[in-house]
Amino acid sequence: MLAIENLSVWYGPTEVLRHVSFTVETGSIVALLGGNGAGKTTLLKALSGLLRPTRGSVIFDSRTISGLDPRDIVIAGIAQVPQGRFVWPSMSVRDNLELGAITRNDRAGIEADIERVCAIFPRMKEKISRAAGSMSGGEQQMLAIGRALMARPKLLLMDEPSHGLSPLLVQDLIGAVAAINREGMSILLIEQNVGVAAALAGPTHVLANGEIAMTTTGERVANDPAVLRNYLGR
Repeated sequence: MLAIENLSVWYGPTEVLRHVSFTVETGSIVALLGGNGAGKTTLLKALSGLLRPTRGSVIFDSRTISGLDPRDIVIAGIAQVPQGRFVWPSMSVRDNLELGAITRNDRAGIEADIERVCAIFPRMKEKISRAAGSMSGGEQQMLAIGRALMARPKLLLMDEPSHGLSPLLVQDLIGAVAAINREGMSILLIEQNVGVAAALAGPTHVLANGEIAMTTTGERVANDPAVLRNYLGR
């Protein structure tokens, strides 16, 4: 489904990503782990069209998408859940969800998808008319995921979705992401929380200093003290 081939990204004179290559197969959850400054968010920006790669390519559904505008990438079938949620606090939950469908004009389908999101996250239905800013951090994270789903993506990019959540809410998040994946959604999960990757992902890549340092599974990373110490600062 997604093939990242020899991808490099520069910020001015600094090469932030170097020759990154990996794939995300249809229906899978692939994790990308790394400490602060490893290049994880830069990679997501390149996949979303917010940064143009210096070298290499991104191929999605047999089509080269590197260099496309972000809107065209969403239309192609990729949606992102950004780190920090970035919901619009003064707008209602419904309006935030509808923003996720901004590239669509099928009113009946949009209404059906709002109901689907509310079925996945029941708190959305309870607070559908309230301002998003009145929700807890965990609820806002669920709203950010729901907003991305409103684009009807084939691939969901998730940038540290567990950041700032309590352990109990992290477990709720893991359950929700697993349920979305069981419906057929492919997911690229960017995380620092090794436990989340171990619970959800199959193939797991460790990014360090802009390069793929190793490829393994989330479970193996979680149980390897040397990897945790050398690459994740644990």
